[in-house]
Amino acid sequence: MLTSLRVKNLALMDSAELELGEGFTVVTGETGAGKSVLLGALSLLAGNRAGKTVIRKGADTCEVEGVLQFTGNAAGVDAALEALGLPACEDGQLIIQRSLSLTKPARARVNGAAATLAQLEELAPAWVDFHGPNEPQKLFHEPRQLELLDLFAGAAHLRQLADYAAAHRRWRDALRECDVIREQEKMSDDEIAFARSQLDRMEQLDLSDDGIAALERDYKKITSAQELLELLAALDNALSDDGGAAEKLAAALRTAREIAALDTAAGDIETRLRAAAVEVADIQSDAARLAEEAAAADPAALETINAKMNQWLELRRRHGPAPENVRAKRDALTRRLALQGDIAGALERATAAAAALEAALRPLAAELRKTRAGAAARLGDAAGKMLAKLGFKKAALRIEVFDTGRLADTGDSAARFLFQPNAGQDLLPLNKIASSGETARVMLALKTVLAGVDKTPVLVFDEVDANVGGEIGGAVGRELAALSGRHQVFCVTHLPQVAAFGRQHFLVEKTQTAAATKITISPVHDEPPARERELARMLGDRNSPTALKHAKELLGQGAG
Repeated sequence: MLTSLRVKNLALMDSAELELGEGFTVVTGETGAGKSVLLGALSLLAGNRAGKTVIRKGADTCEVEGVLQFTGNAAGVDAALEALGLPACEDGQLIIQRSLSLTKPARARVNGAAATLAQLEELAPAWVDFHGPNEPQKLFHEPRQLELLDLFAGAAHLRQLADYAAAHRRWRDALRECDVIREQEKMSDDEIAFARSQLDRMEQLDLSDDGIAALERDYKKITSAQELLELLAALDNALSDDGGAAEKLAAALRTAREIAALDTAAGDIETRLRAAAVEVADIQSDAARLAEEAAAADPAALETINAKMNQWLELRRRHGPAPENVRAKRDALTRRLALQGDIAGALERATAAAAALEAALRPLAAELRKTRAGAAARLGDAAGKMLAKLGFKKAALRIEVFDTGRLADTGDSAARFLFQPNAGQDLLPLNKIASSGETARVMLALKTVLAGVDKTPVLVFDEVDANVGGEIGGAVGRELAALSGRHQVFCVTHLPQVAAFGRQHFLVEKTQTAAATKITISPVHDEPPARERELARMLGDRNSPTALKHAKELLGQGAG
């Protein structure tokens, strides 16, 4: 849930700090007042591109900050953050900041860490979904349509899909292995001898991460042996020489005994000094042992460590900086040598293995296609009924599941949403027929049906009430309010029938002087008279007793 939004110098707004709550939030204002500034701020946080023209005239920078709270479980957004190399949420809180400047590069931060615009864009699906004319229509893209259908199909289907995806990865790996074998050429005797010599050199080293770390530690130790001896000698001098720590402690201990003889309360001082003297003696002993070990190092062992280190450095230079790079080269050489005796046979076996995996994969894909077809019928029926409530009396929504003829990572089928807004028209793909307002209402219908499985926490609707009014406007408001039971919903609206259902209501107002124009946004949900006046304005006249009475009636029917 978005808990707060801070905006500075965006378009005509100089500053705003909004505290936001769960449920359904509406934004209203006169035509041209700048109602979409709030949505523009969210769009910036979602990584959408914006020119410097969005910076308020007279200002140098524009800043937007959003704070989201994921109650209970932030695993989904944390997984997205981890994949992008960004810090995880602390106590379930996600903080996104973005600034644009007239003279400096744009900046973005996520949980305090610098982020790129691409990272903001990739992170956005984890927290927000936009539905409006100025946003990319995800519903137009068939992969997104398939995702929605899979969600609706349920948990059992999603488990089948995960099993299929794992089997598909194994099949693709087998095909890649076939390609590797096909690319192999018969090696000459000299090439074979060289490859074996390379393997012999690699096998002389422990190429595990722990093995290389131990080698580097031993090498550092032997190369610093002389310096270590000098430092240990200096330590011994500081402890043992005339006037050293041991002599001073002994003198202090004698003095403490005399003090304790005169004052029994000082006995603790004597005890502590005696313990310190014992500790210093132990330190002297340990330092002497380390010096003996450093001085008695086996020259042969030193030579072996030097040779191994030189060998490791050479392998690292040739094959990459990490042990895993050298291990990968070792494994590749091993496979290539193993194939030399029977490349044709190896290819035949690998091809057979890939074919067996494909044969096992096809029934899984067919089962997914069958499940999707059943879910498509149910989803189309449920969404069609919802569309009727939203004003499409003669509309039809059909979800077509078809065989693509190839095994992709999602199966061998795809989904296509077909829409008929009016009787007598053909069913066509959404992007061929739907206007922005129609698309928003189709998405509202789908989101309402999918509310239980769609995990996107913040939904933003713009123009969802385009070309509707009266009872249909009330129906749109009721469904948005119902949708907000599982999501935080924002809606810019011009209909009082929709605005009345908002749990929160923000009013955008524009003021103009001879020198400047600015807009402000303020909450009216806690001020019944102000909210009634705004609904009355939307009904036609904020000062009309009839409009005010109707506004109060609407609020009584709605969520506000």
